[in-house]
Amino acid sequence: MKFCSQCGNPVTQRIPEGDSRLRFVCDSCQTIHYQNPNIVAGCVATWGSKVLLCRRAIEPRLGYWTLPAGFMENGETIEQAAVRETAEEACARVRNLSIYTLIDVPHISQVHVFFRAELVDLDFSAGPESLEVMLFEEADIPWSELAFRTVGRTLECFFADRQTEVYPVRSESIPPLAQAAIT
Repeated sequence: MKFCSQCGNPVTQRIPEGDSRLRFVCDSCQTIHYQNPNIVAGCVATWGSKVLLCRRAIEPRLGYWTLPAGFMENGETIEQAAVRETAEEACARVRNLSIYTLIDVPHISQVHVFFRAELVDLDFSAGPESLEVMLFEEADIPWSELAFRTVGRTLECFFADRQTEVYPVRSESIPPLAQAAIT
């Protein structure tokens, strides 16, 4: 952030009085600009034993597979966000949502929340952010082509929990990749 959204003057980073974190502060109007994590909401949408995946038509991770998910908007609940994102990315309708995974991704200031859900019907197709949408059996999941670690982790948990048909709410954190693993 370089400029204040209140008055347009430059901002500086400092710890405001009474705070303990570095913030962007406008030295002209004294507005403190708080930045909070983004919430990503999505669904593990199933039809029988199959899971719905979308191949991304946008960056990041263009061409990779993901669960239908995206950023929560102001004025909606997390469940509404998951339903909306599933409709936008896969043109799919879901029902019987149940919160399933909450995965903190602190190194990019995000929280990913996935719901288990059932597809209402097989009337789905690629939305504007997807190249294609398909149902996959567990054995056919393109594990090496998944877009995000949160998606892979959610699917790992889902298939493991499906063995016992007990789906606890899971809360985890994903650390940043080690530099050596990136290259």
